[in-house]
Amino acid sequence: MELGVNIDHVATLRNARGGIFPSPVHAAFVALEAGAFNITCHLREDRRHIKDEDVRLISSLTKRLNLEMAAEDDITKIALEIMPRSVTFVPERRQELTTEGGLNVLNDIKRYEEINKEFKSKNITVSAFIEPDLKQVEASKKGGFDFIEIHTGSYADTIRQKEKSVELERIKTAIDFASKIELKVNAGHGLDYKNIYSVALLDGIFEFNIGFSIISHSLFVGLGAAVKEMLKIIKSAEFSKLKDAASKNTGGD
Repeated sequence: MELGVNIDHVATLRNARGGIFPSPVHAAFVALEAGAFNITCHLREDRRHIKDEDVRLISSLTKRLNLEMAAEDDITKIALEIMPRSVTFVPERRQELTTEGGLNVLNDIKRYEEINKEFKSKNITVSAFIEPDLKQVEASKKGGFDFIEIHTGSYADTIRQKEKSVELERIKTAIDFASKIELKVNAGHGLDYKNIYSVALLDGIFEFNIGFSIISHSLFVGLGAAVKEMLKIIKSAEFSKLKDAASKNTGGD
């Protein structure tokens, strides 16, 4: 399992003073040096944090950009110009504080199919940020997506353990179904240092995209250390799965 680090809120802090520090580009390199697989940025319509020049520089200098974006013509044009490694289509409402739910691919399969063909013709991987809903998973396959990214917000926001277990099972079922129809799976939203382990124990996730909790934690420990700490939890869960599999293969001896 890999870790993609979302650096939007480094840009939020920079924009608070209207200057050039802290630099999201610098943050991208720190996160990659600490072991991140991708750098994720959400180029929003209102440019509230990440700016056009940020994604241009990160894409050209690192070749590791995962661009979150709404399926709008102006953003699509920019994405095709900067050539990120991957794009993740997300729903976007101007007044929301953060992305509030998954994309409704089911209602617009043909549109996404056309957009995805354009990106894939340039060897850009396409992903849909969706709820752990089997109909949306199936629609993502029909729409030509390479990946789905499962929105883990409901799991992360739930306090009661019983409800958390239900959400975790929904995620597992969606992962299993996606794997069955040959869709790769990422996951993210609301994951932090306490709640990620249970999700990381699930089989079939390629990458976690995490931002707010890492950037917040980095205020106290530094960005590199925060990335390494999150990776340690993910790899610990991965090791636990491998250990369990080995134990079953040897009869538990």
